[in-house]
Amino acid sequence: MTQFDIVSPNAIQAGDATDAYFDRTVEALEAADRNPEVLAEVTASQFPDGGWSLFAGLKNAAHLLEGRAVDVDALPEGQLFDGGPVMCIEGPYLEFCRLETALLGFLSHATGMATAALEARRAAPETTVLSFGSRHVHPSVAAALARSALLAGLDGISNVAAGEVIGREAGGTMPHALIVSFGRGSQEAAWRAFDEAVAEDVPRIALCDTYSDEVEESLRAAEAVEDLDGVRIDTTGSRRGDFEHILRELRWKLDQHGHEELDIFASGGLTPADLRQLRDVADGFGVGSYITDADSLDLSLDIVEVAGEPAVKRGKLGDRKEVHRTPAGDHVIARAGEAVEGEQLLEPLVRDGELVREFDLDAAAARALADADHVGFGEER
Repeated sequence: MTQFDIVSPNAIQAGDATDAYFDRTVEALEAADRNPEVLAEVTASQFPDGGWSLFAGLKNAAHLLEGRAVDVDALPEGQLFDGGPVMCIEGPYLEFCRLETALLGFLSHATGMATAALEARRAAPETTVLSFGSRHVHPSVAAALARSALLAGLDGISNVAAGEVIGREAGGTMPHALIVSFGRGSQEAAWRAFDEAVAEDVPRIALCDTYSDEVEESLRAAEAVEDLDGVRIDTTGSRRGDFEHILRELRWKLDQHGHEELDIFASGGLTPADLRQLRDVADGFGVGSYITDADSLDLSLDIVEVAGEPAVKRGKLGDRKEVHRTPAGDHVIARAGEAVEGEQLLEPLVRDGELVREFDLDAAAARALADADHVGFGEER
């Protein structure tokens, strides 16, 4: 038993984070002295369907397969896809049988969150967008969320421990609890306490909707803190009415009182549609639940060859495949060796258990944004 309901990394690496029927499968195959050489594919759908997803979770999946007697090819981290295999595993089946559950979990959940984050990014491409969602997920998922958000091109994360895991510094300013701790009418004391206490490199962003009108509190904050950088409006949806009107009024009155330099940040249950509506008036957004509430992509792992011969369940496509991105931005699934104009996307990941690819989060994010442009991801029709 453990204090928290968290499966340990050691258990995941050992294959113990598996569905029980894979244990039964191992028992049956070992009893029959059978361990076939197979080719297996991880797919969401057999053919391209126009429903683009952003491939994420690959770093964790790669380390799960590392050290196993298998060869693995996979799409690059940060690649968009809309069908066909995202990963191919070749080797003795018992080498990875018990890893399937964790492997699909690593890829499915991260891909779902990264795709939602990319939708937010594309909705406000010229505006700062931060990931605020770690409070909506189990703490053990915080680092995967952070990496997925940054992979999609978001500008920052909020979770401290997640930042330490992925090598990025978390950011953030103040919650309503800080304001409430000083009491109604003492908002200035809270804003000044923050300004005096935190490091100089922390942006001076005052939360300005705790007790009274957003415009009133923002003007008070501008007068209270000499080097204020901006204000954040996080009014709950049940009280804010027309959020765009509130922010436009706020911008007008800040400018009217000589505070043109102050930025306006908005947060609180925002969706890509909200970002498109507000991006011309807000200087930055915090997006949380839209990313964390995203459905995991329904990936599956299927054997498609046994001992070099097609062997596949009904409804799946046998044979070794290649995945291509054409100059026109199409995602093409073809039999291996078939002539297709375009870039071959499946690349070596593991060779005989050795990891042969490095993971660069910045490069993956650049790939995601470039490919989103290429295929027109998130464009309004």
